[in-house]
Amino acid sequence: MSIGTSENPLSTSGSARAAGPATPGEALDALRAANPLVQCITNAVVTNFTANVLLALGASPAMCDIPGEAGMFAGVAGGVLVNLGTPRSEQRDAAREAVRAGTPWVLDPVAVGALPVRTALAEELLHHRPAIVRGNASEILAVAGLSRGGRGVDATDSPDDAIDAARALALRTGGVVVVTGEVDLVTDGALVARVHGGDVLLTRVTGGGCSLGATIAAFLAVTDPFTAAVTGCAVHSAAAERAASVSRSPGSFAVAFIDALDAVEPADLEGRVVEYPVDRGTDEAGESADDHADLEAAIR
Repeated sequence: MSIGTSENPLSTSGSARAAGPATPGEALDALRAANPLVQCITNAVVTNFTANVLLALGASPAMCDIPGEAGMFAGVAGGVLVNLGTPRSEQRDAAREAVRAGTPWVLDPVAVGALPVRTALAEELLHHRPAIVRGNASEILAVAGLSRGGRGVDATDSPDDAIDAARALALRTGGVVVVTGEVDLVTDGALVARVHGGDVLLTRVTGGGCSLGATIAAFLAVTDPFTAAVTGCAVHSAAAERAASVSRSPGSFAVAFIDALDAVEPADLEGRVVEYPVDRGTDEAGESADDHADLEAAIR
């Protein structure tokens, strides 16, 4: 089913759809009307780019990441991003404070599995039930305990390799899991959405993936986790295509991408998201519900 209408089917997992914008276009309009405050505890090398992405989108960024303030600030923010790209001790403490505030938040487990400090921190933070976990396929497999991660921040697996792990992780956390790649996958364990489009140049810009986590956190301020995730992916996909139409070099593409986010309209998001329920007996890959139950148990 395409999320291009007002249909808003309920998920059967803990992230059941809530009242609010039901389509990516409606969510984009709602975000621009609300100008939500988004707290980002994020990778030091992407802070400026991420803030500009949020401003262009129509949100208000706040890079508040020190202990003593992070928890207090998270309490007034509309959405929170916890990105593990540069997990210094102060940032780790700030993340712990922020996730206890009760504001919907996104966990971006950058390079988890490949490096021990962030891997342990990701496992700790999962107990605080992120509304959304966003990562590339290798990171999601590592968070699920099924691999040792990719090559640093780069994936060595495809999104389809990680879909079963993502579904099991979503059921474990009661939230939504986003697996990014050539086609982005979003699942709450019961529904799977594929978000198509984008451009490979976005992978050659520092912060292309990290800023998506912030964008998704912004949409968490105005809609439910599943819609927030698919809308964030669709917006980045549409903006990347628009930017690529005017630039084919990474430096100018980064600037064009910021401009494109400002220009994206609801109509640009139509037809990008295909959503389908997973059969509770046997899914498209021929795997049974028992197979997925075994996988979920394995990552607890």
